Amino acid sequence: MHEAHFPGRAAIDTYGNGGFRFAEMSHRGSILCLPSGIYAWDVAQFSEITPDSIVQILREAEDIEMLLVGAGDDLRPLPGPLKDLLRENSIPHDPMSTGAAVRTFNVLLAEKRSVAAALIAVE
Repeated sequence: MHEAHFPGRAAIDTYGNGGFRFAEMSHRGSILCLPSGIYAWDVAQFSEITPDSIVQILREAEDIEMLLVGAGDDLRPLPGPLKDLLRENSIPHDPMSTGAAVRTFNVLLAEKRSVAAALIAVE
């Protein structure tokens, strides 16, 4: 089975009920929106964000102007080691609730900015 991947950039049409809708498709679970496309992200809650879970983000670091981290229902700061890892890879980041991250992602994408988002699905 292939990892879920949409090979392009797309605005997020809706979020909630445990998933996201984009590009006339839906995905149940969390997603990474990167310059190379939208990927399924095996993170269900904020505490599961680890250096291993952001490897794909790090691979695309030079193409990312800003990383939005949708932390679920609430705003939560990233733990120090994750912040340090993103800084070491020159990835500016901004944690916020998933709803705020989706809205901000869509605005920056419409402005043709090199934005990326790590979005935890919410109910």
